[in-house]
Amino acid sequence: MPRLTRRAEPSLPEDAKTMDNVLAILLAGGKGTRLEPFTRDRAKPDVPFGAAYRIIDFALSNCVNSRLMRGLVLTQYKSLSLESHVTRAWARFYHPEFGHSLEIASPQQRVSDDWYLGTANAVYQNLYSIEKSGADNILVLAADHVYKMDYRPMLEFHRRHGGVATVAAVKCAVAEAAGQFGVLHVDAASHVVDFQEKPARPAPLPDEEDYCLASMGIYVFSAAFLTAELRRSAESADPAHDFGSHVLPRIIGRDAVHAFLYSGQGTGAPGYWRDVGTVDAYFQANMDLLEERPALNVYDRTWPIYSAQPNSPPPRLAVVPVPAREGLRHNLVANGTLVDGSVRGSVVGFDCRIASGALVEDSILFNGVSVESGAEVRRAVLDEGVVVRRGAQIGLDQEQDRQSGFVVSEGGVTCVPAGTVTESVEDTPARR
Repeated sequence: MPRLTRRAEPSLPEDAKTMDNVLAILLAGGKGTRLEPFTRDRAKPDVPFGAAYRIIDFALSNCVNSRLMRGLVLTQYKSLSLESHVTRAWARFYHPEFGHSLEIASPQQRVSDDWYLGTANAVYQNLYSIEKSGADNILVLAADHVYKMDYRPMLEFHRRHGGVATVAAVKCAVAEAAGQFGVLHVDAASHVVDFQEKPARPAPLPDEEDYCLASMGIYVFSAAFLTAELRRSAESADPAHDFGSHVLPRIIGRDAVHAFLYSGQGTGAPGYWRDVGTVDAYFQANMDLLEERPALNVYDRTWPIYSAQPNSPPPRLAVVPVPAREGLRHNLVANGTLVDGSVRGSVVGFDCRIASGALVEDSILFNGVSVESGAEVRRAVLDEGVVVRRGAQIGLDQEQDRQSGFVVSEGGVTCVPAGTVTESVEDTPARR
């Protein structure tokens, strides 16, 4: 009888493998206006991604894979479906009898009558839960980024280097970071000496003028320091509402803050991190999954991405001839979907229907989308329940798309809101 073996754990010090005294806080309450229309009726972390997941599944999978089994999800705007998803998909991993916990906290108004006023204020309003947890360290995570990360090396780095806080950083092109990400300046000992929140002209690395260090929005704080700092700030004349805009600039230079360079260590793949807060960034991150060797490999069993999936039959795909000059393209197709038409370079969610004679290319379809015979969809994102009627065209004429009431991103991606029903190209699109 063969002997069963467990997959190898990342090589880490023994004390880094026990994370009982860490509380992970996932910030999931932002409005996500830059990702409209897909955030009009749902929270940004609840937006579907990669056919079978929600964006928040990546941060939560990282926690489970890192053996961080105490979490607090802070929600606010349009949070009903997000909270339902977290409960349905993630409660099965957390067992209170083993000391696990995953709690969802909308604004409790324990300290004021305000809703969450920013990332730091959201944590401040939940100091009661933090102190009740008895955690030594607090891991603060953005719930709307797509990446694989073993948090244990960062926590071990924080313990070894001391200081009050550690910020996860990734090397990023200066042009990409400009106006988008916080930028760190560090010395040879990884001390953060300066921090700029979304500068128009990020200062480059000393030896690489085209690159800078971008903050990933991931922080480790010593719990005692964080609670004291947030209370002190709340009582001041100018409270700190955000970590990036307020807390970090105030403590850098006053207290020891270190930068941890993200490399993807322990996840079985090189470092991949994307802030999918805009339509174009979201679209490209989905397209990244279709590469021959994707930098973010959801099929890698050394670091699985978990979620909740409906009990649907397997997808059924017809073999459609492709002209040799166009070459083969990868697709991702979720369960319950029937494809009789042509799909090329696309991500297709659960229970979709693509009829014979239809074409879907370089696009993302959320759950329950129907594309009828003769219809064409190119370089577009279709939200849940969209019906593209026979002969209709989406993404071929941007001006026509705008006249139809659809959002067209700066990168030329057409976005169709949930429940839209389009008629033929000659007719005026109608929404139900």
